[in-house]
This record gives sequence, C-alpha cells and structure tokens, in this order.
Amino acid sequence: MNNEQMQNNQVYLSGIVCSEPVFSHEVMGEGFYEMTLKVKRLSDMSDEIPLTVSERMLTEENSKIGASLTVAGQFRSYNKLDEGKSKLILRVFVREILEEDEERNPNTIEITGFVCKAPIYRTTPFKREICDMLIAVNRAYNKSDYIPCIAWGRNARYAQTFNVGEKVLINGRIQSREYNKMLPDGSFEKKTAYEVSVGQLSVSEE
Repeated sequence: MNNEQMQNNQVYLSGIVCSEPVFSHEVMGEGFYEMTLKVKRLSDMSDEIPLTVSERMLTEENSKIGASLTVAGQFRSYNKLDEGKSKLILRVFVREILEEDEERNPNTIEITGFVCKAPIYRTTPFKREICDMLIAVNRAYNKSDYIPCIAWGRNARYAQTFNVGEKVLINGRIQSREYNKMLPDGSFEKKTAYEVSVGQLSVSEE
C-alpha cells in the first residue's frame, strides 16, 4: 500500500474492549480476530466499534474485556451475503496498537474519496437537516472501501451540492447506531449501523 492510499483513510480510536476476540480468517498463515471497542463520546453515550486485529498484535492483557486499547488503522468495508442479499459490512482494520494519548480525541477518522451516489438531503420532524453520502475510498490492489457518512446542519446543506464522482475530504468520528428492522412476519429485529458522523468536509482541489 502506497503512502497516498495510507493517507486516504486514517482512523484513531481509544476505548475499552467490550467483547472477546473471535477468530475471523487467515491470510498467509496470519490469523485475524474480530472484537469490539467501546469508545466514549463527549456526552454520556458511547459507540461500540467493530475491529479486525492480527493475532500478532493481541496479548492476554490488551484483548480481555475491560482492557484499555488504543489503535490506529483504516475503516474498511466488504460485502456479505445475508438472506440472498448483499450487505455492506464495516470494520476498523487495525494497523497499530498505540499508547493512549489522553489529550487526543479518542475517536477520529479522516478519509479522502469519491462521491459514488447522489447525496440524500432531508429534514427531521424537528427540522434538523441531515445529508447521507456514500464515499468510495481507494485501497491497494484496485480495491475500494465504501463508507457511509452523515452530515448535519450547515454541513448537510453543503454536502447536498456534491456531484457523483466529485473528490471530497471528510473529517469526523465513527459512530454506531441501533435501529429496528422489520422482518417478513411483522416482528422487529434490533440491528446496528456504522457510519462516519461528519465534523468537517470540503471538495478536493486536485
């Protein structure tokens, strides 16, 4: 992965491990595990963010429930078949485990990518302005990650003007959000969505 591809997608998270590592897959003899990190917001709420971590980085101390863990990596996506339909799965791929920096925001993401669907602007019943975007971020080996982003207020009004194919820069945080999905029998199943809550955004001048 070249330097530009590294800079396109940068995540920093610091929080508490809230699930034990579960084996996911193996690549060239290296095992990867999935776990969840609970990251506090400025409010009393928290986001529970899924991680993929190499077995080479995990220790008994940093992987147990309740352990403090600070990581740097990339927010990645892949498609998974769910009941015959393709579902976008999002996880933070951990590249480094770091020392905690108490002066740093515990949840930051910076991505540079391309608008790949027309932004959807709407207002809530309480007149709050929202704009949903899907951003394609280039990765090595001609792959791309598709990152859902949500902008609010003035940022939402700006984001609705973006054209498909336009290159944009986004800073924000990763958030988790629970919602209820209606099943064919009329019952509801609780699901969790992950997205980037936009703090700053701009069109690339390149």
